[in-house]
Amino acid sequence: MNRITHRFKALKSHAEKALIPFIAAGDRWGIEEMPLLLQHCVRAGADLLEIGVPFSDPMADGPIIQAAYERALKKGVTLANILQSIARFRQVDAITPIILMSYTNPIEQMGYGVFAEKAQAAGVDGCLVVDCPFEEGETLHKALTTHQIDPILLVSPTTPEHRIEQIAERARGFLYGVSLKGITGAHHLDVQAVTEMVQKIRRYSELPIGIGFGIHDAKSGALVAKVADAVIIGSAFVKIMESGTENREHILQRLQDFLHEIKNAITL
Repeated sequence: MNRITHRFKALKSHAEKALIPFIAAGDRWGIEEMPLLLQHCVRAGADLLEIGVPFSDPMADGPIIQAAYERALKKGVTLANILQSIARFRQVDAITPIILMSYTNPIEQMGYGVFAEKAQAAGVDGCLVVDCPFEEGETLHKALTTHQIDPILLVSPTTPEHRIEQIAERARGFLYGVSLKGITGAHHLDVQAVTEMVQKIRRYSELPIGIGFGIHDAKSGALVAKVADAVIIGSAFVKIMESGTENREHILQRLQDFLHEIKNAITL
């Protein structure tokens, strides 16, 4: 049982829902400071951590995360030094699950097998490759599972039911439900569509279901928590990171307050 499965089981035993913030690796203060940021997130109530690998053409992401990736790339953030940063975080936190969110290109450049081996050694628990279709992911998924890393797969409101069944058979850890048709950062959350999607997924899988895209505050998080097992916060979290000329302590406090508010809202 890896950290993802263990964490969801522990939360379920206490009737709790998981809070998963998305962090664009190396944004704002560079990759050297990422372990400190991750620690702050955990102290504020994060149950799992999703770390985005900066990429120059992030087609699934809206302008907020695109800008964060651009800032990080200018600071020289790479997949290799992200894994090194995660390894440093693991020196102080051996239990919080970590999911990498990447596009295919950085992983292909490193090589699937090499990536999976290095990610396992660094302490990565799951990997979501947003532009790798289920039908084309077998080689990558095999490399991940060989190294005890869960392939986290996506389901959207437009995914047909027969494909949900196929995705559910290969997924591990949890299933990532996309709450809307579109890119990250949108605010048009359709709770009814999310509910219907979750109901379809549960017909074919007993894995926990996390919902991301379109969740931007405590209210939307609470609505999603009524039907899903995890609430994933991306653009709204990243937006705080880009806040003007505020000093580091102020930004970290705002991040902690934001996560704490959402964690309280999803604690049913």
